[in-house]
Formats: sequence, C-alpha cells, structure tokens
Amino acid sequence: MKKFDFSGWATRNNLKCSDGRTILKDAFKDNDGQTVPLVWNHRHNEPFNVLGHALLENRSDGVYAYCTFNGTEQGRNAKLLVEHGDVSALSIFANRLKERASNVLHGDIREVSLVLAGANPGAFIDSIVLSHGEDADGEAVIYTGETISLYHSDGKKDDEKKDDEKKDAPDDDGKEENQEKEKKKKEEDGKETVKDVFDSLNEKQKTVVYALIGETLAQKDGSDDNKKEEEKKGGNSTMKHNIFENDRPAANVLSHADQEAIVSLAKSNQVGSFQTALQIYAEDNNLQHDAVSGGFVQTGEGNVTTLFPEYKDVRPGEPELITNDQGWISVVLNKVHKSPISRIRTSQVDIRGIESLRAKGYKKGKEKKLSGNFKLVRRTTDPQTVYVKNALHRDDIVDITDFDYVAYLYNIDKMMLNEELATAIMLGDARDDGDADKIYPEHIRPIWTDDDLYTLHVDLDMETAKKELQGTNTGANFGENYVYAEAIINTVLYAREKYKGTGTPDFFCTPHLLNVMLLARDLNGRRIYSSKAELASSLNVGDIITAEQFEGKTRTTEKNETKKLLGIIANLADYSLGATKGGEVTHFTQFDIDFNQEKSLLETRCSGALTRVYSAIALEENVTEVSEVG
Repeated sequence: MKKFDFSGWATRNNLKCSDGRTILKDAFKDNDGQTVPLVWNHRHNEPFNVLGHALLENRSDGVYAYCTFNGTEQGRNAKLLVEHGDVSALSIFANRLKERASNVLHGDIREVSLVLAGANPGAFIDSIVLSHGEDADGEAVIYTGETISLYHSDGKKDDEKKDDEKKDAPDDDGKEENQEKEKKKKEEDGKETVKDVFDSLNEKQKTVVYALIGETLAQKDGSDDNKKEEEKKGGNSTMKHNIFENDRPAANVLSHADQEAIVSLAKSNQVGSFQTALQIYAEDNNLQHDAVSGGFVQTGEGNVTTLFPEYKDVRPGEPELITNDQGWISVVLNKVHKSPISRIRTSQVDIRGIESLRAKGYKKGKEKKLSGNFKLVRRTTDPQTVYVKNALHRDDIVDITDFDYVAYLYNIDKMMLNEELATAIMLGDARDDGDADKIYPEHIRPIWTDDDLYTLHVDLDMETAKKELQGTNTGANFGENYVYAEAIINTVLYAREKYKGTGTPDFFCTPHLLNVMLLARDLNGRRIYSSKAELASSLNVGDIITAEQFEGKTRTTEKNETKKLLGIIANLADYSLGATKGGEVTHFTQFDIDFNQEKSLLETRCSGALTRVYSAIALEENVTEVSEVG
C-alpha cells in the first residue's frame, strides 16, 4: 500500500452521538475507495484551506481515512502540527444523509477535515440541514473524537515505531540512573564541558552566543591588517564595536576574552547556569540586558530593535478607504431622470375639487354656461456649478511607486462629488445660507424640504397605532419595535393614498429604522417580517435602501416645529437632473510649473427638481420640545 502521512477513523459504526443519533454500519459504504479533499476545520470556501486528500476505506467498524498532505505552505504547516501532536482528530462533512428513527442509514462523505480534538470531546453530529422524519435528506458535520496515527518514512505507524524503540532502547530506569550518576560525577570533578553548558541554554540565549562568535571571527580576520594600519598612524589598534549597534563605536564590548569569562563563570560551582553568569557579568561591566531580544545594548545608548525587520502591508497597494455608506449614492444617481436641459421648467394645473369645472346637463331653451377658471402652477430651476478641486505635488507623484497616486486621488474626488450631488438631491446642503460653497436649494431642489405641492410631509402617529393595537394597554402585550413598525407602515400606507408619482416608489431610510422594523416580534416571540423583501411588500414599495447620512437629520417648519427625518419614499424617475452639453461631470487637469503641482478639477453644472406634484413622501417624527407651563 502507498505510504501516507497519517490515518484515522473518519466515522465509526454504531456510534451513538450526543444528540441521540446513531451511525449504522455501511452508512457510507458507497465512499469505499474514493478520494476526497482534506481541509482545515471544514473551511472549504477558500482554495488555500485544502491541505491534501484522503483515501477512504469502508471497514466493518466504520470508514478509515488514509491522508496525504500537499506541498503548499498550508499543507506543510498542517503536517508539522500533526507530527507534533497539536492536532490529533478528524471529522467529516457529509450530505445526502438518510435518517430513520434517529439512525443514520446512508450518506456521502464530501470532505475529511483536521479539527482540534480538544474542542470536540466525544462523538456528536453538528447538523447543518438534517431534519427528522422518514427518509430525511440533509447534510451534517460528524465528529468521532478518535485520535489519528502517524506514518514514518519506514512505513510504520506511530504505535509500531514506539514498540520498536522500546525493544532497542535500554531500560529507562537504568538510563536515568546512569545519567544522574554521570551528572553528579561531573559536578564533583568540576569538569563540566562547554557543550554541557551550551546545551543548557534556551534558543534565545543560543542566538546571542552565535552572534557573538560571528562578530569575534569577523574581527579576527581583519585584526592583523587593522593593527598594522593603526600602528603606522600611531593610533590604538584595539577594535571597539558592539554588534547590536549600527556601525557605532561603544565604550564596552563583549570581546573573546569576555565570552571566555562568562563561560568560565557559568561552569563554576557557585553560579551553575549560563543565564545567571550572563546577568552577573552584565551587572559587573555596566551592560544592560534586553529581555525582549535576548541581546545586550550599552546602557543609555542605542536599541536592539533597529535589527528588527521592516513592517509590511497586510494589503499591499493603495490604502483602504474608510467611508460613509456609499451604496445608496449610486442608486440615487442611477435612478434619477437625466435631462439634456439644465434650465428646468414644470407646469401643472390643479383641477381637483373645482366645482365649476363639472360637466353640466342641458335643458332645451336654456343658455349653456361657461366652465370656471383654473390656476396654472409653474416652477423654474436654474443650474449651479458643483466642483471638487485638488492639487498633487509632483514630488509625491514620483516618489509614491506602490500604486497610482493620481488615479487614487481622482477616485476620492469623484466619490466626494457623487456623494454631494446625491445628498443635495435627497436632503439638501446643510451649510449656512451665507456660505460661499453652499449648493442652493433653488438650483438642486432637495426632495425632503421641497414644497408641499411636490413632497407630502407626514408625521409618524405612534399614539394612534398603540390604540389600534391594544387600546391604552399596548405595552403589556406588544413590544416597542412591533408598535413602531406598525405605526410606520400605517403612516406610509395612508400617505400613499395621496401619492401621485409614477410607478412603484422606493423607501430610503436609516439602517437603524430598518432594523427596528425587522426585529418586530409577535406575542410568541416570532419575527413579524422575516426579510427585507417581505417588509418592502408590507410598505407597498419596490425596495428599501439604507443610508447612514439620513441619521439625526432635522428641520424647522414655518410653525417653529422640529421634525426629525425617518425616511423618504419616491420614484426617482420623477426627479430630473439636468445638464447641457459641456455641463456634465468633466475632469480638468493642469500642471503648475511655479509650484510644481498637478492640479485637478472635477466639475459639473446641473440643476435638479421633482417634476410631478405629490411625487414624494417625507416620513417625519415631531420632536419639538414642549415647555412646561407654570
């Protein structure tokens, strides 16, 4: 048989798991002789989690797996973990499971996984989709709790290898006794070797010794030539250099004689260990020991951290942007009506409720009356220039080579311009009227604060919703989220009776408002709306789009009332964003030779407004503070 890295039980027959299910004999017999992927902890969503493959063998006691690691870095690392004993258990992922009377009759093994045995004591089934019933079909992760066996280069398993070693090895008690006698003899004779002392060091201390020896050899190679040159110049031929400093002379160094003194001190009966000898020598010679690095630095000078490697980016290339919610911005700019006309004019005539316009019956001999007059409503909107200007120093452009600095800054400018346009369309520019950079609502008319003829402003009526649900004792039977969600739905649906926009509108709101409605539960604790689509259907809207920028927005009405924005309902096809040829978003660049700068200007000249009356609904909450009288 081919040699494998390790093997173990994938499943065991007649194994009663902690949830009461039992895996019967030959439940996975169809997998006999098949090869399946070997993965890490059932993470099969990334290719680097595949560590190798497993050959399955159906036995009388269950399914046995012979596993081989691949040559990837992850495979080699996993092999070391298994050989070291850090990971010692297998698990399987199976689907097409057939269960009857708590017995698993059949299934297909799709993968074998290395798992942390300590996290899975005993046998159990971690059901993914495994429903109870006659011929239930599903999938599950099954743990057996069995340990695995290693294969060595001679083809023998771990337990076989240990048996052979026991046969060849001398008696353990006798061996330990001999070692103890030998150690005691060395201590009595005082002849402990340098090797004995060196072997007592930890890895950090050994690294220090290697560095010291390397520095000594390097000094020795050039000592003769250096000595002659110094003597010719009449200087001191002593070479002073600290290996933990960057080409800087130090007052005290660890010479070859120092190393011999430390080793001799460690061998003496009074000290007994190399570590203690290092500490004593450091204190006597005004050296400071760096416990982090295991090296020596001159007191008050330098730092061994200069030897550490450079930092490396987790994600090389351009820095990752931390932005506000950008998803709704593209929705707004894509759905608004694009017009090639920048000066927008709308005309409407309201003939609702005009009694004189009614058709009249005619009686022979009577004079026919003229219909009454009606009012023409007309609104014009002029464009305004909106821009983002920036300047990039050419020195930075040349020096930054990890990514395209110019394109990176351009993408940021474009993102900021789009967000400003979308915000102006939906909410308006919150800057003061006297601010020279303000986007005025006469040019890009915000839907939220538009005239009542175009945007219906409705208030959330919580009190009415509470009374409709349970009279005055609503809180005893319904949660706050449920009442809030019902109040919003009632308010929106009633407002839709006056809505005159085209098509099916969308609902723009904050993520928090959406979560409040999705978390609404009935008296049994079950959620009323299982998904966003179901909630959108209840609101009679096409989609629900969340925008962080809507959070905490308020306005003051003519009656000095403070209204908090909850959401906007509109079909953005009824909003016209106009720009003539040349007024669309354009990118200009120019190089300033005086200041050595590449200047960038991203600009558009456009206008925007709702073009249909009653084509939007602004859902608000009255948060006006009522002052107490007396």
